[in-house]
Amino acid sequence: MNRTRSLARRTAVVAASGAAALVLAACGGSGDDTGSAGHGGHQATDSASAASAPASQGRHNTADVTFAQGMIPHHRQAVEMADLAPDRAQSAEVKKLAADIKKAQAPEIEKLSGWLTSWGEAVPAEGAMDPSMHGGMEGMEGMMSAEEMTALENASGKAFDTAFMEMMIKHHEGAVEMAKTEQADGAHTPARKMAADIIASQSAEIEQMKKLLGEN
Repeated sequence: MNRTRSLARRTAVVAASGAAALVLAACGGSGDDTGSAGHGGHQATDSASAASAPASQGRHNTADVTFAQGMIPHHRQAVEMADLAPDRAQSAEVKKLAADIKKAQAPEIEKLSGWLTSWGEAVPAEGAMDPSMHGGMEGMEGMMSAEEMTALENASGKAFDTAFMEMMIKHHEGAVEMAKTEQADGAHTPARKMAADIIASQSAEIEQMKKLLGEN
């Protein structure tokens, strides 16, 4: 009789333990599932977001940073030169060319600045064309010296037109070289696209200015 009760008691304990294990397993499974859809799902979503964030912005490298940090002061100087034309140029073609240059390059400065900010890189300050800035701006392709800018500012009429176009050809040629370097070495798709646009538009403007100067 005692043996029968003992067996029954042990069977009940085993059954209860089995049931408890099933409940715990079910709860654990439920927790994991909830974690996958809930917290785990957030982790997966966060990982996906982290992966897609750089992809949406476009990956970049040091060549892209160099391109942006160099092209901003380069464009600023071109805009500064273009701003002199309305009051000094004699030729309607030169005035229109200057307006077109400003219209194209001012928005590109904004884009380049936005990319640098998003990458956590420094945006060149206004006046960064000073040779003491940015590792020596005087070595940048096509940049005008302070003396050249002063001479252009003091010119007017036909003399201004000639000086403006000669200087802008040199300036554009520098920008085209910088853009070619970006196309060869850069990784940021929008920056490479801008580089292609710069090459196309400024090469066309170089040809236009050479024709106006009678070089072609």
